Amino acid sequence: MSILRLLLTIIGLAFAGLIVWAIMIGDFWAEGDWLVSNPWGIVSLADLYFGFFLSAVVIALFERPLAAAMWILPIPFLGNVWVVVWFVLRLPELKRRLSVAVAR
Repeated sequence: MSILRLLLTIIGLAFAGLIVWAIMIGDFWAEGDWLVSNPWGIVSLADLYFGFFLSAVVIALFERPLAAAMWILPIPFLGNVWVVVWFVLRLPELKRRLSVAVAR
């Protein structure tokens, strides 16, 4: 496993752990209400979903349509943990394709 794949795996697992921790001790609905009532909370959510959109674009460029849909549809629900899974699995192919594109 490459260093980058290992790093992404560690970060993804740490993030998943952070989500589990927040679920166990936080009040999602009360804190969600606070988040959408705060201007910076709205900016953070917009930034989050813009990142989801950009991730979806990258996935759509590298996957066949049906596979892309299967990877993209869960993103708004599973978030960047799901995106990390895609990157960890596809990183060797991404590197290969990008090196071919740069060489042209």
